[in-house]
Amino acid sequence: MQFDLKNIKRAIEQVSEEKGINANRVLEAIESSIAAAYKKEYEKKGEIIKAKFDLKTGGLKFYQVKTVVDETTVRMKDDEVAEEVIEINEEDEEKLPRFNPDRHILLEEAVTIKKDAKLDDEIEFSLEFHEDFGRIAAQSAKQVILQRLREAERESIIKEFKGREGEIVSGTVQRMERGNVFVDVGRATAIMPYGEQIRSEHYRIGERLKFYIVEVKDDVKIPSIILSRAHPSFITRLFELEIPEITEKTIEVKSIAREPGSRAKIAVAANIEGVDPVGSCVGQRGTRVMAVSNELGQEKIDIIEWSEDPAQFIASSLSPARVSEVEILPNEEARVFVSPDQLSLAIGRGGQNVRLAAKLTNWKIDVRSLTSPDEVQEEGVAAISKIEDDDEGTIDFGDSENEIDKSSVSEKVENDDSKKESKKLKEKKLKKDN
Repeated sequence: MQFDLKNIKRAIEQVSEEKGINANRVLEAIESSIAAAYKKEYEKKGEIIKAKFDLKTGGLKFYQVKTVVDETTVRMKDDEVAEEVIEINEEDEEKLPRFNPDRHILLEEAVTIKKDAKLDDEIEFSLEFHEDFGRIAAQSAKQVILQRLREAERESIIKEFKGREGEIVSGTVQRMERGNVFVDVGRATAIMPYGEQIRSEHYRIGERLKFYIVEVKDDVKIPSIILSRAHPSFITRLFELEIPEITEKTIEVKSIAREPGSRAKIAVAANIEGVDPVGSCVGQRGTRVMAVSNELGQEKIDIIEWSEDPAQFIASSLSPARVSEVEILPNEEARVFVSPDQLSLAIGRGGQNVRLAAKLTNWKIDVRSLTSPDEVQEEGVAAISKIEDDDEGTIDFGDSENEIDKSSVSEKVENDDSKKESKKLKEKKLKKDN
């Protein structure tokens, strides 16, 4: 029987284009489905049936496939081949499959059909052609072709995304389920877990955003593409998109510290003398850094010039606060002195600024007032330990006895300043009355 080649070819090309699957894989899926229908309708369960479709002539043929075996590769039935059975131990007997005439052919017989036949070869036997299949056979064919197409599509998606971990991909928010955000990234649906989301962001269905590819899992039936918008490296990739100097390796991103949705610090260095790394990242009137900040929901970004000198790097990391002096101590600890009016700025709201600076530099930072360092130390402002992130992204400040409320310290400094101003006003009023 001849098939309409134009329609068959058109269908294969259409499926191949829509699913991103090789045309040969689509043809194999069609042949497997037709073979499944033939087996269901006309042959025995144990037989292996193959269908071959010739795209040149439009012809279709069916074959029964048998594997070449001998007494060492299968267990023979005692009543049929008792004389040819060789001695095998009990362990081998459990491992070897039983001889099945519907699936196997002995080497002696195979040689008479194909002279160069050897063990494990497959020999095909032509079968009678049929074109009428019942409802159950047709259903089996449908299930086989859908399964084969899903497998081929899965392999194609894994091949496309597997080598792209660490890259940025654009996607459209598809739906939200149990705190996870499902994103359409083209041929696949990726997932952004709750822990990889920016807490201050509210995602809307149909919204198009950029995402960072964290991992591609291929050990499950459906490929899992894990996305993130909270990953620190997401900022690096966004800067690479906006700043050609980073892509060209003229400027290098040395380290990043980030609290997603709130604030981030990024240390950059120039690999070529005469290049201003901070100015290049900020851009004219701040256009470059603003583009990155807007993509992150107005997250504040401090760009700091990296330095080999730890004291200089630590001083820069506490920006926008102005540091008066940095004292380097053993075990990667540093004591930083600032003027009283810069103390609350150096610490930041809730200790955020000094916390990010410690994470950026990987140093323990001890912030003290320049005028009364001992008094501030007693109040517990200074001891900010090196940041250690656990699996859930929490931050450890050391022993519980040294833990402090940075916001209360900032409020105390502000209250002291207001008391001083009030005292001055009272003194001026008394002088005027006298």
